[in-house]
Amino acid sequence: MLHDRLLVRAESDGERRSGAGIVIPATATMGRRLGWAEVVAVGQHVRQVEVGDRVLFDPEDKAEVELHAATYVVLRERDLHAVAAPRVPDGGTGLYL
Repeated sequence: MLHDRLLVRAESDGERRSGAGIVIPATATMGRRLGWAEVVAVGQHVRQVEVGDRVLFDPEDKAEVELHAATYVVLRERDLHAVAAPRVPDGGTGLYL
């Protein structure tokens, strides 16, 4: 990856479950909804994100690419809304907004 770009694997857009366990079909329409993805590769100028982090992004602003029969999304670091990382200093929550 070049500059401030990230290559992420978006989580499934299929069926999902509510907090109460109700299955919500993929065809159900909702308002604007952000999506989570796992970071697969980062460019040399990315400062806040590492490979393996989960990031929150707007699915409307994505550029998809297919590599080795798998679909990935290319994003800029500035287009991220949040980073959920397992590395947390001083016992924090691990979610950076």
